[in-house]
Amino acid sequence: MPGHARTGKNRGVSDVALDEINKQIIDHLQRDGRMSYATLAKTIGLSEAAVRQRVQRLLDNGLMQIVAVTDPLTLGFARQAMVGLRVSGDLREIADELAAIPEVDYVVICAGRYDLLVELVCTDDEHLLDLLNEKVRAIDGVTSADTFMYLKLAKQTYAWGTR
Repeated sequence: MPGHARTGKNRGVSDVALDEINKQIIDHLQRDGRMSYATLAKTIGLSEAAVRQRVQRLLDNGLMQIVAVTDPLTLGFARQAMVGLRVSGDLREIADELAAIPEVDYVVICAGRYDLLVELVCTDDEHLLDLLNEKVRAIDGVTSADTFMYLKLAKQTYAWGTR
């Protein structure tokens, strides 16, 4: 199935050992993703080449990503919302359709009151209305949508560590 590279595989198990050194690398890069290999090597006590190889293995095996995180408000996206969806049919297929929408930045298949949670990033209320009406609710299988508009983002973190 497209988009399901980890289907049938326990997401908590990896081919790459998450030893103490890899955990230190991840910890440092979560705090400063721009840290150079040389600085990271000096901090951890390995050669620069060894750090580069370990980082590449962590990236190649999907244990981490290094990305630039932006603030949507400063880029003109003044309206964000979480939408709880109830659906009928194949959850994975509907999740994939939602994930293909450019304004959708987060899709979770979940249990409980909602089948899916979807985060939308829009320029304004009209954009949000168009998105909900013409794209999200128009997907075959979506039976209801509860929209929770964000008033203020109080906390967002990416540094949850490695345990």
